[in-house]
Amino acid sequence: MLKKIFAMIFCALLAMPSHAELKVDIVAGNVSPVAIALQKVEFGKGVAKADAEMVRSVVENDLKSTGLFRLINQDAYPQFVKFNDMPDFKLWETIRAQVLVQSKMTKQKNNMYKLEFYVWDMAGKEQIEAQSLAASKKSIRRMAHLMADAIYERLTGEVGYFDTQIVFIAETGDVSNRVKRMAIMDQDGFGMRYLSDKNTFVMSPRFSPNMRTIVFLSYRDDKPMIWTLDLDTGAQRRLGEFGGMNFAPRFSPDGTKVAMSLVRGGDTHIFEYNINTHELKQLTFGHSLNTSPSYSPDGMQLAFNSDKSGSQQIHVMDLNTGTEERITFGAGRYATPAWSPDGQFIAFTKIADDTFYIGIMGPDGKREKILAGGWYMEAPSWAPGSRRLVYYETEKSGDGMDRMSHLRSVDITGMNIYDIELPDGVNGVEPTWSPKLQ
Repeated sequence: MLKKIFAMIFCALLAMPSHAELKVDIVAGNVSPVAIALQKVEFGKGVAKADAEMVRSVVENDLKSTGLFRLINQDAYPQFVKFNDMPDFKLWETIRAQVLVQSKMTKQKNNMYKLEFYVWDMAGKEQIEAQSLAASKKSIRRMAHLMADAIYERLTGEVGYFDTQIVFIAETGDVSNRVKRMAIMDQDGFGMRYLSDKNTFVMSPRFSPNMRTIVFLSYRDDKPMIWTLDLDTGAQRRLGEFGGMNFAPRFSPDGTKVAMSLVRGGDTHIFEYNINTHELKQLTFGHSLNTSPSYSPDGMQLAFNSDKSGSQQIHVMDLNTGTEERITFGAGRYATPAWSPDGQFIAFTKIADDTFYIGIMGPDGKREKILAGGWYMEAPSWAPGSRRLVYYETEKSGDGMDRMSHLRSVDITGMNIYDIELPDGVNGVEPTWSPKLQ
């Protein structure tokens, strides 16, 4: 079903970047956006004008979506700087441009397309980034995301997340009889396609660390079981024969294990399944409901929610010793923990005063920060770099007879919330952000 999602060849850097002082503070919530002049993409023989314009549009939209950059209107540019020419820095001072980006796309003899770009620090009067990328025609859009990643990484010092995808459950049809299908798309909503048919009820899709497999919950013969989907071949297989209801799967950081919840004897506990040895190990015990496991980036700890204290709260377990600690004590209930890729935060869903919230906190439960709130929202998932999260929010109509579910993204300051556009008639729930594409 799915060969390589994209084919991409990286060329060598054209030049080593200088060490300029220009740097964006991605943590401050009130940072002034960096003013970027993103010139039109020059193009050579064999390159369609529409493709060159598409590259610029994708890069612009990627950078604008962060809230960290202000794209200067092209009508205000004091000059057009041809590729390989130096800008007249004094001219650009008049519009207070802090960064200038030049780019050029050419078609090679082997029918590959080459995209070259330079990034200039206008105050420092120096070139701070120069790269060359190559791709087939079908991957030109991905090449634009890679260009945006390079600009973002150079200006922030953080991992870019534009060259990524989101897997989610796409719901269609009347609210009383919704069809749920697993779907995948680029992080900006482009290129959505289905990964499962409309006859199989699916939930909780999660990427493997290497992006080649998705683990998910599937109801087949009215039994909830955990399955995997090979993104290269499209093959699906049941993960194992565990007995009873099993759900909420998530890969370990090294991809060798899957943590999940199993219902046995009326209790719901978290187990860890070793994909290589087929060993199933029970991690939680007692008479309680334990679910939504999430590994720390080093694989040494596991966050999960449990009602063993009398209400739904988040606990963290040391996987070496088996000891666990409750870390949430705020008003309300806490669920769906998700450890950030850099290990600094745990995202969560909070339910208090008939309102749902998406928030983050430290791994010790301290420094809680609410990022968004609404009638119903859940399932936060981290982008690479640990700056943004995707989640879903469900809103009810005025008469309460309909439900609309949106996929939304928010950064760790609680600002720059935006909707990820889906096709008409499609509701999105349970999103998971991929690692960087390979």
